[in-house]
Amino acid sequence: MIFVTVGHQMAFDRLIRAVDQWAGERGRDDVIAQIGETEYQPKHLEFHEQLDPERFRALVAKADAVIAHAGTGTIFTALELGTPILVMPRRGDLMETRNDHQIATAKRFEALGKVDVAMDEVQLAERLDRLGDLETHEVISTNASAELIEALRGFIHGENEPK
Repeated sequence: MIFVTVGHQMAFDRLIRAVDQWAGERGRDDVIAQIGETEYQPKHLEFHEQLDPERFRALVAKADAVIAHAGTGTIFTALELGTPILVMPRRGDLMETRNDHQIATAKRFEALGKVDVAMDEVQLAERLDRLGDLETHEVISTNASAELIEALRGFIHGENEPK
C-alpha cells in the first residue's frame, strides 16, 4: 500500500494530480491519500480530506512507502516508524507555500540520507515506478538525545552562554 499525504495546513494539488495520474496509468488500486481541503477529486485513489492523528500514524506504519510534501512532521513520522518516504516539496514560485523552505528541507534530509526527493512531477513519476528501490532508513527515536537534553539544561541554567 502507498500512502500519500499533503499535511494538514493546505492542499497540494500538483502532488495529488501527479500521483492520481500515475496510479491510473499503472492500474494501481492500493494508493490511499490525505488530500486536504481542495476542489480536486482524485479518480484513481482512495482519498480523505483529513485524517485524525491515530489513523494517520497507522497508515504511515502500514504503508510500503509514503509519498508526501516536504513537511517535517510527515518526514519525522515516517522516520520514526521506519517507512520509506519520497517527498516532492511545495514551491513558493507556484504559490504552493509562502517561500521555498520545503525545497531546503527536502535537500537537507536527502543529503543526510533520510528521504528520497522528486523535485517535480516528471521525477515523481520516475521514482514512483521504482518504489521498490526506496530504502528503509534507520528508525529515529521520538526522544531527544542525552546530549541535546544536557545542552538545553546548561543553556537554561546559564552554563552554556553563546560566545
